[in-house]
Amino acid sequence: MTSALHTSTLTSLPLLARGKVRDNYAVGEDRILMVATDRLSAFDVIMGEPIPGKGELLTHMSLFWFGKLAHLCPNHLTGELPESVVSSAELQQVIGRSMLVKRLKPIPVEAVVRGYLAGSGWKEYQDGGTVCGVPLPPGLTNAARLPEPIYTPAAKAAVGEHDENISYERTVEMIGPQLAARIRDTSLALYREAAAIALAKGMIIADTKFEFGLDEEGTLVLMDEVLTPDSSRYWPVEGYEEAARRGENPPSYDKQFVRDWLEQVRINGKPWDKTPPAPRLPKEVIEKTAAKYREALERLTS
Repeated sequence: MTSALHTSTLTSLPLLARGKVRDNYAVGEDRILMVATDRLSAFDVIMGEPIPGKGELLTHMSLFWFGKLAHLCPNHLTGELPESVVSSAELQQVIGRSMLVKRLKPIPVEAVVRGYLAGSGWKEYQDGGTVCGVPLPPGLTNAARLPEPIYTPAAKAAVGEHDENISYERTVEMIGPQLAARIRDTSLALYREAAAIALAKGMIIADTKFEFGLDEEGTLVLMDEVLTPDSSRYWPVEGYEEAARRGENPPSYDKQFVRDWLEQVRINGKPWDKTPPAPRLPKEVIEKTAAKYREALERLTS
């Protein structure tokens, strides 16, 4: 792994945008260089401390899944080497953590699929028996497997703001019935296939989110990252059953470790209000998070 990269500083290409994790640069009119930094966001707030090696791990995992799922939906990869479009002095910021991708028209909907009851979904279910407005059977516990995966879209928010859960009907209003249905059906198919692949490796994908764009021909294309610990909730099968019986969060390979620490931290005797600036992550939290990401990739690709 290279040294940690919190923010890239390429000058050979025009900067398009900095997201929570990725810095995007224009490569001509038709391509984008996506650089996965080692930034970590939790509760939609970017932490001040990077997680060493995280950007490389995310890139490798996305490439793994793009390959596995290409038969279900085309993706934005060009097949070209990212190193070919930057200066030699900037290679260390790019190697192993970047993708050279097609420039698409992004769709402003985050396609969230949930196969298990967890996180904000569990909180909503406790209040009214629904998740993002989708009714669920009574008597479910935290971390319970759902009878069938459910599609719960969200509207994409600007960096630093919270994505907004929306109804499927709202997505129809935003992008039209045909495209909304294609995204829903494709997302559920992607999740089911990925969940089966991960389960064979001893990992549960509790939930995930996909992002899509349209190319010049109007083809639906899978873009951004896919099925990484940043965009998905991964649980090892070991310990899951026991945790689910107790209604507790199972051990995880994702950001839940950081989220749990942030929920417990106190600033001047009060809980963090989940607005910037984020609390400073201690060394042990950084190291444990980096180890979790590494373990997820190694287990998945072994």
